[in-house]
Amino acid sequence: MLTYEATLEFLYANLPMFQRVGAAAYKADLTNTIALCEELGNPQYQFKSVHIAGTNGKGSSSHMLAAILQTAGYKTGLYTSPHLKEFTERIRINGSEVSKSFVIDFVERIRPAIARIQPSFFEITVAMAFDYFAQQKVDIAIIEVGLGGRLDSTNVINPLASLITNISWDHKELLGDTLPKIASEKAGIIKPQVPVIISERQTDVEAVFVAKANASRSHIQFASDVYEVDSSTEGNFQIHNRETGLVLNLSLDLKGTYQRKNVAGVLAIVDVLRNNGFTIFNEQVVHALQNTTTLTGLKGRWQKLNDQPLMICDTGHNEGGIQEVVQQIRQQKYNRLWIVLGCVKDKDLQAVLSLLPKEAYYFFCQAKIPRALDATELMKQSDAVGLTGEVISDVNQAIRTAKERSGKDDFIFIGGSTFVVAEIDEL
Repeated sequence: MLTYEATLEFLYANLPMFQRVGAAAYKADLTNTIALCEELGNPQYQFKSVHIAGTNGKGSSSHMLAAILQTAGYKTGLYTSPHLKEFTERIRINGSEVSKSFVIDFVERIRPAIARIQPSFFEITVAMAFDYFAQQKVDIAIIEVGLGGRLDSTNVINPLASLITNISWDHKELLGDTLPKIASEKAGIIKPQVPVIISERQTDVEAVFVAKANASRSHIQFASDVYEVDSSTEGNFQIHNRETGLVLNLSLDLKGTYQRKNVAGVLAIVDVLRNNGFTIFNEQVVHALQNTTTLTGLKGRWQKLNDQPLMICDTGHNEGGIQEVVQQIRQQKYNRLWIVLGCVKDKDLQAVLSLLPKEAYYFFCQAKIPRALDATELMKQSDAVGLTGEVISDVNQAIRTAKERSGKDDFIFIGGSTFVVAEIDEL
């Protein structure tokens, strides 16, 4: 039997992995996932679930919801992607990662099916998560979509509810070249007569969700219509339920002010689950949202790595995500701004780069994956929109240099790509 390291190497070497190679790994149908699940006795039907899609915010929303459910006493599965440091981060129960021995056993068990079906890395990982949650008899699992929704491997479940977060530009070559087309792919997770929550109203795309929900006879609710969220300071929110009059004061440990958009959707899903017989008290909601990162192990969302100088990383990487990050940077107090930046090749870079602060000094780097954009090319494209800096290809060397040159009242931001954040030693 293979070791854990050899098992992962088998998965990475033999199966296309979107994170590493990009569009070539994307399978535009569910055939392989369905075949794999049938091999395993269709585990996806053996547990209750909530399905979460969206361009930005689906990871944070998934973790917040999992934290609430486990705090309420439910055995809660959580499937997310990609991982930052370790493959096992993708599959958790009550915050604990799947064991390496299960990963080894699972791959060994289905190797004949892998040879026959030729699934992608992601398709196998999804099947692994479903098999684990079924074996462990979770009370409920939170399942985050990998890419899109309609044709995503996770879209074989029958959830109690679906949640769709923010829609922004990402993966245009796969999901469509307009926001309504991208929204239509995300709307593919809306199931017949399964309630769907949309985190926020976005005028460009709300009609897409309404049409799909009506066609599916699914009850649809825009969470921002019910929950009014005010943020006074970073991570502190006052939430007013317009229907019941309830006011909640929350202090999130996920400090990004962009979480205001996510928290409304999470609370609206909690309401749906209560209607499905789940007992969740408001005190449990407040406690869970104050301790999400501890309860579920979420990393890389406006995460503080150092105090003097202040050093923050964030996985925001598309136009919408970077827009939120830049707004947050603007709210910080600092003397000088330093940014360690890396990107992948298949992004609309000009749109992203033109949003970034021109007064910052940049260290251009690249993650150690084939999809990473060459740091010299990144500097060239950045220079074209008025950003100045230098190339230090290695992520951690770039961070060390930024720390060496900065004063204690300066601010260092690290981001541009999930894979840059994944390589940070301090994480």
